[in-house]
Amino acid sequence: MTAPLSVNSAIAGIAWPGIPAPTGAGLLAILFQLEQSQWWAPEEVSRRQRDQLKVLLSHAGTHVPFYRERLRDLGDLPADDTWPTVWRRIAPLIRAEIQAADAEETMITQALPPGHGELRQIYTSGSTGKPIRSVRTQLWELMWSAFTVRDHLWHRRDFRGTFATLRESGAGKALYPDGARSGSWGYSSATILKTGPMASLNITTPVEHQVEWLRRQDPDYLLTHPTIAQRLAVHCREHGVELPRLKQVITISENLKPEVRSAVRHAWGVPLVDIYSTREIGYIALQCPDHEHYHIQSEHVFVEVVNEEGQPCAPGEVGKLLVTSLHNLAMPLIRYDIGDFVEVGPPCPCGRGLPVINRILGRTQNMLIMPSGQRRWPLLSSANIESMLEIAPGIRQYQLVQKAPDLIELRLAVTRALGADAEARLAEWVRTKLGAPFRVVFAYFDEIPRTAAGKFEDFVCEIDR
Repeated sequence: MTAPLSVNSAIAGIAWPGIPAPTGAGLLAILFQLEQSQWWAPEEVSRRQRDQLKVLLSHAGTHVPFYRERLRDLGDLPADDTWPTVWRRIAPLIRAEIQAADAEETMITQALPPGHGELRQIYTSGSTGKPIRSVRTQLWELMWSAFTVRDHLWHRRDFRGTFATLRESGAGKALYPDGARSGSWGYSSATILKTGPMASLNITTPVEHQVEWLRRQDPDYLLTHPTIAQRLAVHCREHGVELPRLKQVITISENLKPEVRSAVRHAWGVPLVDIYSTREIGYIALQCPDHEHYHIQSEHVFVEVVNEEGQPCAPGEVGKLLVTSLHNLAMPLIRYDIGDFVEVGPPCPCGRGLPVINRILGRTQNMLIMPSGQRRWPLLSSANIESMLEIAPGIRQYQLVQKAPDLIELRLAVTRALGADAEARLAEWVRTKLGAPFRVVFAYFDEIPRTAAGKFEDFVCEIDR
């Protein structure tokens, strides 16, 4: 049974039903529409997206210098179902173009319609090596809040519970032993709802201290990166640590490996819910409430998954993801190639008309370059990891880094030193897994470094091709 919701009332003398402030009323109005639109037929969703894209193109072509030339010969989107063919005449947008246009001050709108509010800017984490500035509006942030709350509602979270986060990676922030604490789950939820507290801890904290902190917080929900969730789950299972109130683990930021769900389930007996988003776009897809695949958030973004010829991928096919933010008129990102590859899924049995992504494979930099020059995904399955740990049970962390076309560096954090025999067997494991006679060198760390945003990837290609 879903816990009752308590809406914050901004009107003196009214405790229930709550009447929110104007921003909260706007948020509730969006959520009311999202509750209906998730059940629409895909054709209706597509028509509504076309209507918003026409508005976006008109604004960008008129008020954003970068797009005046790019959209000059496009014309209007047709009113019938052929409009995607015209849409695909727009060239995909890459990061280098955004950086160059932003440096020339041609990427930001010269005028905004009334009601979009002030401009806000952030920078991407630069996990691709190419960070970009993103400018958005207060209205975009309101939309972002709506999808934050949708995720909570979809997964039937009890807003009265304690929400713990292990995501802060900034130096000196949310430090052990206390971390940081606030009285609500954050701006998005607290704008309209009464919630329990939120506790945060820096992810650079050693795992044993993270576990000790979690036991003190005794949270109902835990949000963190997949690699952190896996390490916590393994540590808790090995040491018999229970989190008795924990109901769900929520993961963000990194690509989710199947073994993370398994580790969480075995350690704590709770489900894992994953979120697919980027800083510059916001929410792209949320995990289905009834299945482990993802629903594209079509009311917020227009997503295309295309093959090498730029044509739409069918269910079961893997392609490059192009995404258009529907409501950011401050700095429109139209057919933006974020560098991710995903697998398209068939319609969901849950009945929602929102398109399905089966799995998220990651970015080009996570693709292995074979000696032939061909690129492929070096996906590490649970069985792969088990076989590696059979060779060297003391491995705490691992990372494969392709340094040259014929060279793989295996980075390890271990509880005890490995001998020559174990290294030789691990080198052969790498060659067998990757399917080529790579040279393998070893590098040892106390803790394998994460990116500035706290992300961790088990394979990285450092070859610039």
